[in-house]
Amino acid sequence: MYELYLVTGATGNLGSAVIRALLKKGGRVRALILPDDPQEKNLPEGVEVFHGSVEDRTSLSEFFSADLRNACVIHCAGLITIASRPPAKLMSVNVDGTRNVMELCLEKNAARVIYVSSVHAIPENKDGTVVDETDIFSQEKIRGSYAKSKSAATAIALGAAQKGLNVSVVFPSGILGPFDRGRGNVSATILAYCRGKLPAAVRGGYDFVDVRDVADGIVACAELGRAGECYILSGHYATLRDILESIRPLINGKRLYYMRLWFVKMLSPFFEFARLLQKKPMFLTPYSAYVMGCSARFSSGKAEKEFGYSPRSLHSTLVDIVLNFKAQGLID
Repeated sequence: MYELYLVTGATGNLGSAVIRALLKKGGRVRALILPDDPQEKNLPEGVEVFHGSVEDRTSLSEFFSADLRNACVIHCAGLITIASRPPAKLMSVNVDGTRNVMELCLEKNAARVIYVSSVHAIPENKDGTVVDETDIFSQEKIRGSYAKSKSAATAIALGAAQKGLNVSVVFPSGILGPFDRGRGNVSATILAYCRGKLPAAVRGGYDFVDVRDVADGIVACAELGRAGECYILSGHYATLRDILESIRPLINGKRLYYMRLWFVKMLSPFFEFARLLQKKPMFLTPYSAYVMGCSARFSSGKAEKEFGYSPRSLHSTLVDIVLNFKAQGLID
């Protein structure tokens, strides 16, 4: 354990799970959040709260003011989007923000740094074979603005390792889990199904992992991971049908019609445009349709071997999600 842990993106789904995992081990935690973050009230007691933005380096001075020679910085902050037209802040948060954090860690001689990237930053294997880690990241080989931003940020983190920073990069797959206040795309789909408001679903799937397992993997990587190395933190491949059929008995849900992917890809621009007009969160866009149809099988063997990473079953995650929805009164 380190004397101090600094966590960016502390109120996000993953950042808050990392903080819970650190506190469980008795760690002292500093949390970086935006000044107007409404989720600040949900941070656990004992966490030292600092306001700032990774986009604005000057706002990070107080957060980084401690002696970091026996401290670990865990950089979780980032924007996630499936939109065809990404928000203007995407590159400034994900890329420039990562550069700011890595430069400050170098200046302050941070003992340990973990950068949270994404499997989207890794080019898929077109032949359907399992994807392993790589240390070469090219935006030209991947699709989607979000994936490109994470690829560029990963290259910055690995560049800092070449300058002597003790940084490792982790690549979670599709994160699921209870306590997702932000309602990620799949979590929102599950909730809509539980409420009986999902008329149909999409064929296709992805690799999904429990946020709690990713958080535990990050903490373990901080202790045992190697500098300059990349680690995939994946879970289990499942189709959307697999997911919804798994929870159907828990809620006495109805059977759904699953649309063929080619049909969904054709209609996805219209679905996205309609949600934009309604100013509602997006479920389906051309990028999300592409992701659900790509070869998404990842190996976490390296993380399992080096620091004991071990993802739980997807069904147990889904049960906890449904139970959490019930506990919040979101479903009967």
